[in-house]
Amino acid sequence: MKREISDIHEIPLSPGGDERISGVVDKVTFFNAETGFCVLRLSVNGERDGVTAIGHVAAVNPGEHVEAVGIWQNDKTWGRQFKAERLTVIPPDTIEGISKYLSSGMVRGIGKHFAKVLVQAFGEEVFAVIEDQPERLLELPGIGRKRMDQVVEAWAEQKAVRKIMVFLQSHGVGTARAVRIYRVYGDEAVSVVSSNPYRLTLDIQGVGFRSADQIARNIGIPADSPLRARAAIGYVLQELSAGGHCRIPQEMLIESCGSLLDIPAPVIEEAVRQELSIGNVVAVGGGR
Repeated sequence: MKREISDIHEIPLSPGGDERISGVVDKVTFFNAETGFCVLRLSVNGERDGVTAIGHVAAVNPGEHVEAVGIWQNDKTWGRQFKAERLTVIPPDTIEGISKYLSSGMVRGIGKHFAKVLVQAFGEEVFAVIEDQPERLLELPGIGRKRMDQVVEAWAEQKAVRKIMVFLQSHGVGTARAVRIYRVYGDEAVSVVSSNPYRLTLDIQGVGFRSADQIARNIGIPADSPLRARAAIGYVLQELSAGGHCRIPQEMLIESCGSLLDIPAPVIEEAVRQELSIGNVVAVGGGR
């Protein structure tokens, strides 16, 4: 639905900036598995009628606890909503929440009936049992080894998603962008981002050098890292090209990298040699 700008207005925030809310997911009203966009109905302390929250998340299920950072807004069509810039999903830790989560169908091999059986048998320790003592599931009626393996595998996948999202968010990656990264790299997301965050500029739509560079700095990659210098060369060449240059003298490239990104000239010079050697940069007219 196309909306005019006047259809939505933001409710003034407290002096501290972004608001924070937390609550239990009562209902996943909408979820787009490709983009991670979701509309959630939350039970929030102090809110008698519950809260509608919108944002992005890799996966979410009824019963999970959600912490959100963002702003309140009034939508002309949908009313009062919390627009989350960041959503963090935490596994449920109450009997009611655990039961709702397991009954949601997101953990393969567990339906509503078996969720009830699990909660009755293990209570709040059910996740610890699945993760650390899965053989105990065989004690329950209707559980064979095949189903046990299915449950253990599904729970491990859910845990991996949470781990990846926490890693990305803790290093300054917004939720919507973190979802895109997870969709592209899957279980390898942490490894890829940790080893070379500049790959994001090639693989993730909407991530430019500046964004990848900020992530790199957040995870501890030094300003004078050869990895950063090589990524910077491509960025600076692109910027100079956009400014009308079609052939860039090497001295100009090195100087531009140094002034724009504060990288020492010897590091850039070595990075240029490496880029030339593998063909990412092509020298013409004697390489100058």
